[in-house]
Amino acid sequence: MLFTEDTVGEFFEKMVEKDPDKEFMVYPDRGLKFTYREFNERVNNMAKGLLAIGIKKGDHIGIWALNVPDWLTFMFATAKIGAVLVTVNTAYKSHELAYILEQSDMKALAIVDGFRDVNYIREIYDLLPELKTQPRGSLKSRRFPFLEHVIYIGPEKHRGMYNTHELLLLGRHTPEKELKKAKNAVSNHDVVNMQYTSGTTGFPRGVMLTHRNILNNGYYIGERQKFTSSERLCLPVPLFHCFGIVLGVMAVLTHGATLVMLEVFDPLMTLAAVHKEKCTALYGVPTMFIAEYNHPMFEMFDLTSLRTGIMAGSPCPIEAMKKVMKDMHMAEITSAYGLTEASPVFAQTSVNDPVEVRVETVGRKMSNCEVKIVDPETGETCPVGKPGEICCRGYNVMKGYYKMPEKTAETIDRDGWLHSGDLAVENEKGYYTIVGRIKDMIIRGGENIYPREIEEFLYTMPGIRDVQVVGIPDKKYGEIVGAFVIPDEGTDITEEDIRDYALTKIARYKVPKHVFIVKKFPLTPSGKIQKYKLRKQAVELLKKGENEF
Repeated sequence: MLFTEDTVGEFFEKMVEKDPDKEFMVYPDRGLKFTYREFNERVNNMAKGLLAIGIKKGDHIGIWALNVPDWLTFMFATAKIGAVLVTVNTAYKSHELAYILEQSDMKALAIVDGFRDVNYIREIYDLLPELKTQPRGSLKSRRFPFLEHVIYIGPEKHRGMYNTHELLLLGRHTPEKELKKAKNAVSNHDVVNMQYTSGTTGFPRGVMLTHRNILNNGYYIGERQKFTSSERLCLPVPLFHCFGIVLGVMAVLTHGATLVMLEVFDPLMTLAAVHKEKCTALYGVPTMFIAEYNHPMFEMFDLTSLRTGIMAGSPCPIEAMKKVMKDMHMAEITSAYGLTEASPVFAQTSVNDPVEVRVETVGRKMSNCEVKIVDPETGETCPVGKPGEICCRGYNVMKGYYKMPEKTAETIDRDGWLHSGDLAVENEKGYYTIVGRIKDMIIRGGENIYPREIEEFLYTMPGIRDVQVVGIPDKKYGEIVGAFVIPDEGTDITEEDIRDYALTKIARYKVPKHVFIVKKFPLTPSGKIQKYKLRKQAVELLKKGENEF
């Protein structure tokens, strides 16, 4: 039996009733705090505001924002009224955003000013010039026919957009019965969240996750860390990932604990947040933890309140895990493995596991789901000790990819097994170790990057005849992006030209760090490109300091 069959909204309201004055969310850098009751009131007003502008059950509402306080207001408000929150990567630029706006059939998009070198306001006006000429609430876009609203998260006014203050005011003047009616129509089997994850071919796929998926997965993740209501989790990872929403927010919610939030990751701010709020748990990808304990001001902070947390998102270096356990007092830190399509975790270590198990494996399977390792060629279950593809089946498997039934069928077989594309081995005690990938994915500091998406993008650049993208080993990020390019005849194209072109149109983390101008690719006798040879060549060329051959 699962932990809960509630919807996200129902469960949150039970937590409000249980301990209304308990701190739910704290932003230590600005002295902002919400109790469970205070946050629930804000969520209800936002939910009613969304209803007032015509948002209904099943509508797709995008959010393109850093971890600002109202990110979670939108998340819980849409959950209560049965809308689907579509999360957009903060590093995305116009090329990627346009694809998601169109593919997701998004009805509304909530945005902040921008992030790093991307001005979200400008990008939106470029994609939707109609915003400047049409009254808000009456958007009619030729390019994005589903999109009716753009919402600015903050008090400022922008032409053609609502802002959050106006929505909250609308909500306060909307009858409570409207919200009650909407809540009653929501089922825990409804999709609550749609996250885009890159496919091995083409552009990202919208992974449809239900209330039942993420609430229960969050609970079991918290259980592996022995969470209680006294937990204070410092969450510097982005909310647009499952790491933030499920491992973070849902694990805290299901245990009635407290979130200590950071708008964006900064090692110094993270250390200060743990120190100030006496956090008991801390999350991050390996590069985050490495940046924290290597910070020159590290010794200034008292981290003795820390006990547990999760290091995940990319392979965890053993020495980094040991250093975090010792120097950051996280003796009970855990590691987790999964993928967005599995809500996302289906294997995790426990605080009770021996140190060597927690640094060398991704743990055992989670409660209430099945895990098996199969031979990728035959589909037969592998015996203990033999590597194969790790697969999962259970409550946590996604509902499917949005509008991609064929891709869904390729990922989830007829018997309900989700195929990860990752190679793993199981030991005699049921612990799993990830040993490689069938898929050609690059994991750069916790970000999943699929070469085909970047290849398809680079094909749009004049002067490029053919391109192959591979992952190159890197000490800091685990892997970085490399591109092998065959230019058109007579074209004088350089590495700088290609990087400059990419920097203006795709997220920085996807831009090839190294570009190699080549005349041909290594091929098999049947004509297939041997990417493993390209990876090897990249390593050798970088040692020599060459980018052409």
